[in-house]
Amino acid sequence: AGSSRHLTQDTGTTPNAFKFSHDNMNLLRISCMVSILIGPSSAFVGASPRRSSRTFLSSSTDTTDDLLKPSYDIEPLPTRIGHGFDIHRMAPLDEAGQPVVIGGVVIDHKDQKWTDAEGKYVEKGGIYETQLGVVAHSDGDVIYHSIVDAIFGALTLPDIGQVFQDTDPRWKGCDSSKFMEHAYEVMTGYGYKLGNVDVTLILERPKVAGFKPGMKENIVNLLHTTPGRVNIKARTHERLDSVGELRSLSCHVVLTLQRI
Repeated sequence: AGSSRHLTQDTGTTPNAFKFSHDNMNLLRISCMVSILIGPSSAFVGASPRRSSRTFLSSSTDTTDDLLKPSYDIEPLPTRIGHGFDIHRMAPLDEAGQPVVIGGVVIDHKDQKWTDAEGKYVEKGGIYETQLGVVAHSDGDVIYHSIVDAIFGALTLPDIGQVFQDTDPRWKGCDSSKFMEHAYEVMTGYGYKLGNVDVTLILERPKVAGFKPGMKENIVNLLHTTPGRVNIKARTHERLDSVGELRSLSCHVVLTLQRI
């Protein structure tokens, strides 16, 4: 796949301590890639499409590996449908420790009016203007996580939280493109390709309209598909609940898989 991380140009709005260079991102990619290669994805290397789960998946004692090769056959249906959902907290950048990354794109933005529900920075419930980051074990990419979850769901496999557990140090700060690459290996290993994917991103701010083309390009590259099979929509939450207060962002994904 091509590069899954589009770095935005620095506009002077991000504190120096949290500017992410290409070198830093490449180190994250390499670290996560090594973790996945020595972990769950090794079972799919050289897997041949159209074989059943009992035939092409090698035996392994790795718990994560076992989750992806159930005792039952994953029947060769012509079309499968999957739904994925993810939500993550947003917080001031220095608290979150990492930027807002959506669909592999670092969302550069001006200071936003974040609601301080706990009174850490201003009075409880007050507005604190700040750069935002995502609180997560990995990079907290809600689009990538939702797509992976939907692929696993379509194949009747466990959810992303079971496969890539947030207690596993291998995934700490991980570039979620690696989860996407692994999900693609699983999907093709079971003899499927992407039919189409419809993404609904839900966040109040920052605005992401200008970043959507980069997100779409990343998904097309990672899933080895075409632009006419990938759609990304974004909407606010009408200032309701934690999403409307800029304290979280979420995503829904519906996709189809087609038999190869």
